[in-house]
Amino acid sequence: MSELTALTALGAAEPRIEHHGAVSLRENAGLALASVAVLGRDGAQPLPFGLRLPEPGHWVAGQGVSAFWTGPGQWMIEAEGRAEEDFARDVKAHAPGCAVSEQTDGWVAVEIASTEGAAPIEALLERLVNVDLGAFGPGSATRTGLEHMSVFVIRRAADRVAILGMRSSAGSLWHAISVAASRLQVPA
Repeated sequence: MSELTALTALGAAEPRIEHHGAVSLRENAGLALASVAVLGRDGAQPLPFGLRLPEPGHWVAGQGVSAFWTGPGQWMIEAEGRAEEDFARDVKAHAPGCAVSEQTDGWVAVEIASTEGAAPIEALLERLVNVDLGAFGPGSATRTGLEHMSVFVIRRAADRVAILGMRSSAGSLWHAISVAASRLQVPA
């Protein structure tokens, strides 16, 4: 019988981590994702896990789950550390009358944190995406372009941001973020 080894989106047994001065990058291989869409025009907005789903351009966190808006009547639900579970089934049980699709294996999540507050995060985002940082504070989320890729950018806190991209572009996404983060360094 074959011995199969699970690999992260970046092709390793363990999630990739890098440090560039005050900025750290971490592949979040444990993040479970499920999309939720309200069925029909008159469908009631669900409250999965008691979480009030956000308006356009926003992200909210609750008890063990978080969500961001992806389109009219549509959201992505996140759960840290639940990537190995049938997360979509759990979401479906908490979102009756909605279409729910498993999304975990279709995406790569790069968590970016700063040890020096918001300034390094904003300097990095300025180099990567076209987002109005004055209006993109904690609790914001948007879909935008990053080089040749479409990504979701989530401002989890002033000093933390997540970038979610298609798993098929995981290497290109990591490379783009890593190179931009390394260029934040001031040569000695």
